[in-house]
Amino acid sequence: MSTFRSVRGMRDFLPEEAKIMRYIEAKARKTAELYGYKEIITPVVESYELLAAKAGEEVRLRMYAFKDLGDRMVALRPEFTPSVARLVATTLRNEPRPFRLFCVGSLYRYDEPQQGRYREFWQSNFEVMGSNKPEADAEIIMLTNSLMESVGLKNYTLKVGHVGVLRGIFNQEKMDEKTENQVMQLMDRKQYDDAFRLVEEAGASKKCITTLQELIELKGYKVFDIVEKMRKSVEKYKQSVAAVENLQEILKLVFESGCKINMRLDAGFARGLEYYTGIILEIYVPELDIALGGGGRYDRLIELFGGESTPAVGIAHGIDRIMLAMQKQNVTLQKEEKKNVMVIPAKDELKGEALKIANLLRNAGILVEVEVMGRKISKALEDADRRKIAYAIIVGGRELKEDAVMLRNLMKRQQNVIKIEKIAEKIKGDCS
Repeated sequence: MSTFRSVRGMRDFLPEEAKIMRYIEAKARKTAELYGYKEIITPVVESYELLAAKAGEEVRLRMYAFKDLGDRMVALRPEFTPSVARLVATTLRNEPRPFRLFCVGSLYRYDEPQQGRYREFWQSNFEVMGSNKPEADAEIIMLTNSLMESVGLKNYTLKVGHVGVLRGIFNQEKMDEKTENQVMQLMDRKQYDDAFRLVEEAGASKKCITTLQELIELKGYKVFDIVEKMRKSVEKYKQSVAAVENLQEILKLVFESGCKINMRLDAGFARGLEYYTGIILEIYVPELDIALGGGGRYDRLIELFGGESTPAVGIAHGIDRIMLAMQKQNVTLQKEEKKNVMVIPAKDELKGEALKIANLLRNAGILVEVEVMGRKISKALEDADRRKIAYAIIVGGRELKEDAVMLRNLMKRQQNVIKIEKIAEKIKGDCS
């Protein structure tokens, strides 16, 4: 017996899990199509410099980084946004705006493996690039709601904040960017005492500390009440007031859209990635304490990669985390009406005929397996039954002389002889 195992933090998806993963991916693609997003495919390996530029210290330390054979420092992508930003800054720079771009695939971070957190994980990623308007931010919120609804999740909450409120305070306090990013990362991990200590050491005013303490207490589902309290709390910080007004405008648009979305506003919410400049959001279900997805506005990232000034907002949804949430909530997949068929040759010399009939049915869009284990008919039927196959077609010499086969409905326990040319019509008729 082999002693090989999958590498720590990586995993195999068995057929049932793979089916759910592909189901979610299909829903993400459908959502992209409904909202007008075009799919792009970016490399798994990118230059380390690109990925590290604005990732945040925590992500930088957890990247799979290495030198390739050309002595170039490269890394496995830990997220999609830098790759998409690179593409917009270079290849797509002269294309008309906005860009609505969608991508899906695997990402890599050297995290400590635990429930819902692996070193290889899957995301669907949506970006709107070229618009600084609040309706673009509202679209990302609505799109996320559409995807969560379409996969069948219940009781999910969108946690919303605005990093512009915090950045406005830090800018007016003349805090340098490195310290500002460290404070935001500590706040993201809810290490508030350490964050406030760093703010004090940076020479910030007492008013700054008091305001930050007020903001982290402001959270809840009455979002417009909280917006008003935020406005009062930051009234001495001009940029922060503008950020609160932007947040209010986005939330107002979402409500005006008629979308019924359970949103929780968290005034002290920060995300670890350094490139966020505006609204930020994450998705949660009660059964898990990890986010199913997250994103926000980033207006200066494309400039960083040599592109023109291009405001942008985006979100990534964790496909494997959504699967975990669906399993926790016992969500059943919407079943397709297609029924599967097993074709069983009665004798060895009829294998060719069995393959021919299988091919005929597949060309009609029917899912077909051929018995390839050399089992006798009774054993092959037992196997088909055990695997919940809907129909068995027994290819026998006597029936073939009449251009017919035995069609057995395994669910109804009925069988009858049917002309080969009528099989597809009969199976499809039963499904309708």
